[in-house]
Amino acid sequence: MDNGLTRDQASEALTHLAFYAGWPNVISALPVFKDVFEKRAG
Repeated sequence: MDNGLTRDQASEALTHLAFYAGWPNVISALPVFKDVFEKRAG
């Protein structure tokens, strides 16, 4: 994100990772994803 990654691009990366790393891993990462973007929005 410090290099210009947008929320949409990060979301797409999680979608791609779901197929490579597995859906359970991505589901576990979602709260972290949400927390990071909420902190950076404010």
